Amino acid sequence: MYAATVYAVASKSKPDPSTLFADLVRCETRLYNALNDRLRERHGIVTSQYEFLHYLREHPESRVADLATEFAVGIGATSKGVDRLERHGWVARRPNPADRRSSLLVLTDDGVRLVDAAEQTFTDRVAELVEGALDPVRASAGAEVLALLRAALERDRIGMPTG
Repeated sequence: MYAATVYAVASKSKPDPSTLFADLVRCETRLYNALNDRLRERHGIVTSQYEFLHYLREHPESRVADLATEFAVGIGATSKGVDRLERHGWVARRPNPADRRSSLLVLTDDGVRLVDAAEQTFTDRVAELVEGALDPVRASAGAEVLALLRAALERDRIGMPTG
Protein backbone atom coordinates (compact mmCIF):
# COMPACT_ATOMS: atom_id res chain seq x y z
CA MET A 1 0.00 0.00 0.00
CA TYR A 2 2.68 2.48 0.97
CA ALA A 3 4.42 2.30 -2.42
CA ALA A 4 1.15 2.91 -4.27
CA THR A 5 0.44 5.98 -2.17
CA VAL A 6 3.91 7.41 -2.65
CA TYR A 7 3.67 6.78 -6.39
CA ALA A 8 0.35 8.63 -6.63
CA VAL A 9 1.80 11.63 -4.77
CA ALA A 10 5.03 11.66 -6.74
CA SER A 11 3.37 11.28 -10.14
CA LYS A 12 0.49 13.69 -9.36
CA SER A 13 -1.93 11.12 -10.76
CA LYS A 14 -5.45 10.89 -9.40
CA PRO A 15 -5.27 8.84 -6.19
CA ASP A 16 -7.15 5.58 -5.91
CA PRO A 17 -10.17 6.35 -3.67
CA SER A 18 -9.77 3.13 -1.68
CA THR A 19 -6.10 3.82 -0.99
CA LEU A 20 -6.78 7.45 -0.13
CA PHE A 21 -9.51 6.44 2.32
CA ALA A 22 -7.36 3.71 3.88
CA ASP A 23 -4.41 6.07 4.27
CA LEU A 24 -6.52 8.81 5.88
CA VAL A 25 -8.25 6.45 8.29
CA ARG A 26 -5.12 4.48 9.23
CA CYS A 27 -3.14 7.69 9.81
CA GLU A 28 -5.91 9.05 12.02
CA THR A 29 -6.14 5.81 13.98
CA ARG A 30 -2.39 5.55 14.52
CA LEU A 31 -2.05 9.22 15.50
CA TYR A 32 -4.99 8.93 17.89
CA ASN A 33 -3.57 5.77 19.48
CA ALA A 34 -0.12 7.30 19.88
CA LEU A 35 -1.66 10.36 21.52
CA ASN A 36 -3.81 8.13 23.76
CA ASP A 37 -0.71 6.30 24.95
CA ARG A 38 1.22 9.48 25.76
CA LEU A 39 -1.70 11.32 27.40
CA ARG A 40 -2.66 8.27 29.46
CA GLU A 41 0.95 7.76 30.57
CA ARG A 42 1.53 11.38 31.60
CA HIS A 43 -1.91 12.69 32.58
CA GLY A 44 -4.26 9.73 33.05
CA ILE A 45 -6.57 10.78 30.21
CA VAL A 46 -7.17 9.70 26.62
CA THR A 47 -7.27 11.79 23.47
CA SER A 48 -11.05 12.19 23.36
CA GLN A 49 -11.03 13.51 26.93
CA TYR A 50 -8.24 15.93 26.10
CA GLU A 51 -10.09 17.14 23.01
CA PHE A 52 -13.33 17.76 24.95
CA LEU A 53 -11.47 19.57 27.75
CA HIS A 54 -9.48 21.65 25.27
CA TYR A 55 -12.63 22.60 23.35
CA LEU A 56 -14.43 23.59 26.55
CA ARG A 57 -11.47 25.71 27.63
CA GLU A 58 -11.53 27.53 24.28
CA HIS A 59 -15.35 27.69 24.10
CA PRO A 60 -16.65 28.26 27.65
CA GLU A 61 -20.30 27.50 28.33
CA SER A 62 -20.72 25.22 25.34
CA ARG A 63 -23.52 22.68 25.26
CA VAL A 64 -23.25 18.94 24.67
CA ALA A 65 -24.73 19.60 21.21
CA ASP A 66 -21.86 22.00 20.44
CA LEU A 67 -19.30 19.31 21.28
CA ALA A 68 -21.22 16.74 19.23
CA THR A 69 -21.22 19.06 16.22
CA GLU A 70 -17.54 19.96 16.55
CA PHE A 71 -16.39 16.35 16.81
CA ALA A 72 -19.05 14.81 14.51
CA VAL A 73 -20.14 12.44 17.27
CA GLY A 74 -23.68 11.50 18.28
CA ILE A 75 -25.33 13.41 21.12
CA GLY A 76 -25.65 10.25 23.24
CA ALA A 77 -21.97 9.36 23.00
CA THR A 78 -20.98 12.98 23.62
CA SER A 79 -23.21 13.19 26.69
CA LYS A 80 -21.68 9.99 28.08
CA GLY A 81 -18.20 11.41 27.51
CA VAL A 82 -19.16 14.58 29.36
CA ASP A 83 -20.66 12.46 32.16
CA ARG A 84 -17.25 10.79 32.61
CA LEU A 85 -15.48 14.17 32.70
CA GLU A 86 -18.02 15.36 35.25
CA ARG A 87 -17.50 12.26 37.44
CA HIS A 88 -13.77 13.02 37.50
CA GLY A 89 -14.52 16.57 38.60
CA TRP A 90 -13.10 18.21 35.48
CA VAL A 91 -16.37 19.57 34.05
CA ALA A 92 -19.54 20.95 35.63
CA ARG A 93 -22.97 21.43 34.09
CA ARG A 94 -24.72 24.74 34.70
CA PRO A 95 -28.33 25.59 33.86
CA ASN A 96 -28.72 27.20 30.45
CA PRO A 97 -30.76 30.37 30.95
CA ALA A 98 -31.67 30.41 27.25
CA ASP A 99 -32.92 26.80 27.14
CA ARG A 100 -34.02 24.83 30.21
CA ARG A 101 -33.59 21.55 28.29
CA SER A 102 -29.83 21.95 27.98
CA SER A 103 -26.90 22.70 30.24
CA LEU A 104 -23.85 24.84 29.75
CA LEU A 105 -20.54 23.06 30.29
CA VAL A 106 -17.74 24.70 32.21
CA LEU A 107 -14.33 23.46 33.22
CA THR A 108 -13.65 23.20 36.91
CA ASP A 109 -10.36 24.45 38.32
CA ASP A 110 -9.10 20.84 38.20
CA GLY A 111 -10.21 20.59 34.57
CA VAL A 112 -8.36 23.77 33.66
CA ARG A 113 -5.19 22.55 35.38
CA LEU A 114 -5.43 19.18 33.64
CA VAL A 115 -5.96 20.52 30.12
CA ASP A 116 -3.24 23.14 30.61
CA ALA A 117 -0.78 20.43 31.68
CA ALA A 118 -1.82 18.01 28.94
CA GLU A 119 -1.69 20.61 26.17
CA GLN A 120 2.10 20.64 25.97
CA THR A 121 2.23 16.84 25.93
CA PHE A 122 -0.36 16.75 23.16
CA THR A 123 1.34 19.46 21.08
CA ASP A 124 4.79 17.97 21.48
CA ARG A 125 3.60 14.46 20.53
CA VAL A 126 1.76 15.65 17.41
CA ALA A 127 4.80 17.65 16.32
CA GLU A 128 7.09 14.69 16.99
CA LEU A 129 4.92 12.33 14.93
CA VAL A 130 4.48 14.72 12.01
CA GLU A 131 8.05 15.98 11.93
CA GLY A 132 9.30 12.41 12.09
CA ALA A 133 7.46 11.61 8.86
CA LEU A 134 7.23 14.83 6.84
CA ASP A 135 9.46 17.76 5.99
CA PRO A 136 7.97 21.19 6.80
CA VAL A 137 6.83 21.87 3.22
CA ARG A 138 4.93 18.58 2.95
CA ALA A 139 3.51 18.94 6.46
CA SER A 140 2.22 22.41 5.55
CA ALA A 141 0.75 21.18 2.27
CA GLY A 142 -0.87 18.22 4.01
CA ALA A 143 -2.37 20.45 6.69
CA GLU A 144 -3.80 22.72 4.00
CA VAL A 145 -5.31 19.81 2.08
CA LEU A 146 -6.89 18.33 5.20
CA ALA A 147 -8.29 21.72 6.24
CA LEU A 148 -9.87 22.18 2.80
CA LEU A 149 -11.37 18.68 2.85
CA ARG A 150 -12.70 19.17 6.38
CA ALA A 151 -14.19 22.57 5.49
CA ALA A 152 -15.98 21.11 2.45
CA LEU A 153 -17.38 18.19 4.45
CA GLU A 154 -18.54 20.49 7.25
CA ARG A 155 -19.98 23.06 4.83
CA ASP A 156 -22.06 20.36 3.16
CA ARG A 157 -22.86 18.70 6.53
CA ILE A 158 -21.47 15.39 5.29
CA GLY A 159 -20.82 12.67 7.84
CA MET A 160 -22.80 14.24 10.66
CA PRO A 161 -24.24 11.66 13.06
CA THR A 162 -27.99 11.34 13.09
CA GLY A 163 -28.43 10.90 16.83
